[in-house]
Amino acid sequence: MSTSATNAESFFLRHEFAIRRMHSLLGIVPLGLYMVIHLTTNASLLNAPETFQRAVFMIHSPGKLLPLIEWGFIFAPLVFHAGLGVWISKTGKLNSQQYRYASNRRYTWQRVTGIIALVYLFFHILHLHGWFHADFWLAIVRPVGFGSFRPYNAASSLVAAMQGFVWPTFYLVGVLACVYHLANGLWTSGITWGLWISPTAQARATKICTAIGIGLAVVGVSAWWAAVSPGEKEIIEWRQVEDRMYEVGVEAGIVAEDEHKRYEEQDMGELPAS
Repeated sequence: MSTSATNAESFFLRHEFAIRRMHSLLGIVPLGLYMVIHLTTNASLLNAPETFQRAVFMIHSPGKLLPLIEWGFIFAPLVFHAGLGVWISKTGKLNSQQYRYASNRRYTWQRVTGIIALVYLFFHILHLHGWFHADFWLAIVRPVGFGSFRPYNAASSLVAAMQGFVWPTFYLVGVLACVYHLANGLWTSGITWGLWISPTAQARATKICTAIGIGLAVVGVSAWWAAVSPGEKEIIEWRQVEDRMYEVGVEAGIVAEDEHKRYEEQDMGELPAS
């Protein structure tokens, strides 16, 4: 074993208590909470494009503070949680005591879905948001199909981005991996925090976390179906609805005027002409 690997393992052992608790805490709050809100918001598209657009308007209402909120409560915790997750996975042999009551298969799937979720989120952010909002960068990624979501044309741009077979399949696998990772993560975090240690307590926790996972899977698949089931006709109709909502919202002072968050002239080729 190399000196660097030995040092890393030694550091992990010295700080294992804090590292595992920080990792599990970030996975639940804010990341798990955000995922529940995000999937629920997307599932609201099943009701109507107006419902979804109002929710997106609300999400973007902080204006210039939004990037600070995103990085402080979503991206930075995600990077930290993912980094710790990779580290813990690489030192899996240290988990024999931590997971002495857990199924090896469950622990393996937690690691596998963690990797799938990380890859999924990496491309999900690129696909819909382009990673960065700088104009020069968006000018590069948008012509090749990335950065395709427009917050002020929320439903129509989301549905347009989810046409075909590849992206819907990718999103379905990714969403279900995230759901499993969160639901099973709740179970393992209970061990980490000493909430359920005995076999009886763990059996009870398994039922609760399974119920949470099934419920969240239903919400996640509903959100997925809301994005992949509409077609070109809905894209055209919904874009018109969103444009009216934007104009009325700006006039009423409840939506900040921002043309960068709407379809621009060069984007019109991405959708069927109205």
